[in-house]
Amino acid sequence: MNAAATQFDTAGWTIAQWQAAYLSGARPEALLAGHAAAPDAPADNAWILRVDGQALARQLEELARLLAAAEGDLSRLPLYGVPYAVKDNIDVAGWPTTAACPAFAYTPDEDAGVVRRLRAAGAILVGKTNLDQFATGLVGTRSPHGAVANAFRPEYISGGSSSGSASVVARGLAAFSLGTDTAGSGRVPAGFNNIVGLKPTRGWLSAAGVVPACRTLDCVSVFALTVDDAARVADIAGGYDADDPYSRPAPAGTARPWPARPRFAVPDKLEFHGDAEAEAAFDAALREVRASGAELRTIDFSPYAELAALLYQGPWVAERFAAVETLWREQPVAIDPVVRGIVEEAGRYSALDAFQAEYRRAALARAIQQSLADVDALLVPTAPSIYTIEQLREDPLALNSRLGLYTNFANLADLCALALPAGMRGDGLPAGITVLGLAWQDHALAEFGRQWQARLGLPLGATGKPLPAAPASRDPAPGTLRVAVVGAHLSGMPLNHQLRSRHAVLVEKTRTADDYRLYALANTTPPKPGLAKRADGAPIEVELWDIPIAAFGGFVAEIPAPLGIGTLELEDGRLVKGFICEPHGLEGARDITAHGGWRAYLASLNPAVR
Repeated sequence: MNAAATQFDTAGWTIAQWQAAYLSGARPEALLAGHAAAPDAPADNAWILRVDGQALARQLEELARLLAAAEGDLSRLPLYGVPYAVKDNIDVAGWPTTAACPAFAYTPDEDAGVVRRLRAAGAILVGKTNLDQFATGLVGTRSPHGAVANAFRPEYISGGSSSGSASVVARGLAAFSLGTDTAGSGRVPAGFNNIVGLKPTRGWLSAAGVVPACRTLDCVSVFALTVDDAARVADIAGGYDADDPYSRPAPAGTARPWPARPRFAVPDKLEFHGDAEAEAAFDAALREVRASGAELRTIDFSPYAELAALLYQGPWVAERFAAVETLWREQPVAIDPVVRGIVEEAGRYSALDAFQAEYRRAALARAIQQSLADVDALLVPTAPSIYTIEQLREDPLALNSRLGLYTNFANLADLCALALPAGMRGDGLPAGITVLGLAWQDHALAEFGRQWQARLGLPLGATGKPLPAAPASRDPAPGTLRVAVVGAHLSGMPLNHQLRSRHAVLVEKTRTADDYRLYALANTTPPKPGLAKRADGAPIEVELWDIPIAAFGGFVAEIPAPLGIGTLELEDGRLVKGFICEPHGLEGARDITAHGGWRAYLASLNPAVR
């Protein structure tokens, strides 16, 4: 890696590529120099404020202190020197927060909770991005800084409200960015710009230090070129924050991995508003999902559509008014006319209306959650269509409303969501799909997203760069424990159901280190082997399964003596939990090590068993 690499060289790098550069000896001062805005730089209205040389130097000094505190260990700074951007309704200490309204601007003394966590991980802020003013819109055109153009065809909208955050990632100007998502603002721009948009479970990423849109519904979202990067950033930025009254920790036992053949619900009636390209792109995506082995089931979409409509046709607009009330009373003309017209609708609703709408929201949310009880997630187009900037100027309300059909309901129903690239339409614009799951299924969505992105192998954003190869192996899924099984719990064996009934997922087939011996135990039903560590051993075939931690105790309770769970070493040096046998259980047992595994031993007894 050339330490004098320019910003052009690094455009479109993933987090892993930034990390690899630093591990090879590159210096952040060299790699990040091009991110400092030059006075004569061309105008780019995706940015509201870019880092200058002095601000960058201060961050690099802070980064050096962090590295010294970490004793030079880059692994303790998982975002060391990685450039990112934040939507300009998120506070950064010493940087103005405007929410795309200059009259509203203030300069906070403290970082937003999510920014504080990213800073501690070594990330470098390179700018604050444009948005639909006060995060009110799904279009990216409601800003005094101008409409943010689509990264592929500039006459089209970028989507909003997190327009700038999506644009700078799609063009490779930041490795990732933060947006917000109340009605779809972290998903629609992702779909329109061929990137990943992660809308987390409400309360996972703190909203402390975020200018509210609808405070009870707001989420901080993550844009990235890859699912790996989006999930990594969310894991670092997420976590309970007492400064956010709507922050909440994940309840124990809620996260679980998906089966190898996931089940997706798809709306029984799909609306594309006459956009044949969007319809064809979604049909193609469904064919690809089926080809991957997933199962598709149609469901009644009417509760989702009704709940989506309720967000803007109900009293939740009063929450938007609450965020801007002071400015509206003092300087109403400072607010974008379209945004002002929307928030002024708050006056139409009474407290009675608010309670009645909440009762209806609860009923619809319950119906939605029940409709997802027998599937792993809902699969929808990220947006039903896309429009030009000129079309939005002519019809700003109706077209914006259409874009929220497949997004507006998510936070009202307490769902998490992941927007994924799904190829290009025939007209050269990106197509996107979104998977939505029940609260706290974020990591399961991400694992599917990784597989989806690897399957399609699309270029990253608008950079034209290829998707990097996925790591050869992964850590256990969050909320799970990796367990090695060696006998009757193997795939297709009599006790495998004890794993599958607890939503365990097969990760890989491998072997132990070469110092184990395998025995066929005497008088066991069904027949079982025992594994014992011996210096004169050999590698033994095992399967690795990820089992939810909340289900692990029940699984262990079903293991009869003399078997138990201990720590096994695999042939590549990894240590995992796995089946072992107490020494007294080996009395009278038959040594079957030479067969290399339980399945091969059974086949030797009965050639039909393989």
